[in-house]
Amino acid sequence: MARRAVLKLVFLFTVPMSLLVAQDWNPGQELNATLKESTDGRLQFSFEERVRFEIRTGNNFGSSPDLENPLIRTRIGASFLITDWLKISAMGQDARAPDYGGTAPNTARDTMDLQEGYIELFPGKTAPVGAIFGRQMVTFGEGRLIGIPQWRNTSQTFDTARFHFLVPGVRLEFLMVSIVKVLPDEFNRPELGDRVVGTYDAFTRLIPKSTVEGYFLRHDQNRPGGFTQPGSLGTNTYGGRAAGPLGMGLKYSVEAAAQNGHTGALVHRGYAWFSSVSRTVNAWRPLDLSVEYKFASGNSGADKTRETTFDQLYPSNHDKFGHEDLFGWRNIRNLRSLETAHITKKIAMNLMYDNWWLADPHDALYNSSGKSIAVRAKGNAGTHVGQELDAFAAYQSNGWQYGLGFGHLFAGEYLRNATPGVNTRYLYIFQSFSF
Repeated sequence: MARRAVLKLVFLFTVPMSLLVAQDWNPGQELNATLKESTDGRLQFSFEERVRFEIRTGNNFGSSPDLENPLIRTRIGASFLITDWLKISAMGQDARAPDYGGTAPNTARDTMDLQEGYIELFPGKTAPVGAIFGRQMVTFGEGRLIGIPQWRNTSQTFDTARFHFLVPGVRLEFLMVSIVKVLPDEFNRPELGDRVVGTYDAFTRLIPKSTVEGYFLRHDQNRPGGFTQPGSLGTNTYGGRAAGPLGMGLKYSVEAAAQNGHTGALVHRGYAWFSSVSRTVNAWRPLDLSVEYKFASGNSGADKTRETTFDQLYPSNHDKFGHEDLFGWRNIRNLRSLETAHITKKIAMNLMYDNWWLADPHDALYNSSGKSIAVRAKGNAGTHVGQELDAFAAYQSNGWQYGLGFGHLFAGEYLRNATPGVNTRYLYIFQSFSF
């Protein structure tokens, strides 16, 4: 590692940490407490400041330059409860990537823009009916199909229309979400031709002490919305998720989805599933253990009238396929384990292991955004993508957070045959403050 990079890491960590040791306080919480008292809880502000310094080597497995740069994100927001049945919320976001070594992509840079701006009718979790209209960061379930990748510097947001109805044990929600395209030097605009319409419902009484969710999501994408092949994209996703206790201290989470529709002129058929088991062991310190397996279908190309690669919609993939965020939920098999040691109430240390294989060697390997990284249509590059080991730690206290981590990918047979095959490495350190 270059000496300059080491100095940056030391400065970024030690200077704010010394301030934290000197005073552990959150002025924003004090401000909101005062506002809550003076406005009868109707006005609240939010703020986030985050700085992360990253060193990435072996980018795109050796086909792209190494990166060594800071990422800076600032958010300022407010919400006001006008009446008991009407709430308005807004948030601005400014994301910067100085020292990027060229023009930073829209995943890293977006000058001050509207991240959220919506009205909410009948706010609150117990209202029998409710609705939200406007721009909002949205996550459903565990974010495997629709979620907010907060680790990404610009994150992502949606223009939405959502309606929900509550009856005992059931929450029915009807939605339209359209991803907002990030334009770093312009005001971000919606692309309503790239949207998901459907229903996402929760049932709390089907399985004792568990949450069960079912959904139908129609994904439409035309050429202006981003689909680049002839025709348009129109996939239907039918699926469900369940999570809860198993007994003996074990917890489970499972999700499965099947798809039909069309991809351009081709008939679309795809499917994916996920399962995990976790347990907390009270040893010297609490230790969270989990193991999971994920699958998403690919396309052999044998039937020229069909497209069978799973459409992952708008996921939040961070950590779900390794801490380096290299891969997505398409044409993939993934085995993952995570161990989290709670050293104190404020300090946690994590060790994550991932192993990947292609579901079909004739289809592409896809990145976290669902775009093709490499493809060997003859299927002669193998199926084992590689393994990744990640270690990271975080300190949290009263709105302050500090963390650092390192990840190393060991390229497998497929990456060595279909790409330059360089092992990727990811080193970072960050600090954030929010209220």
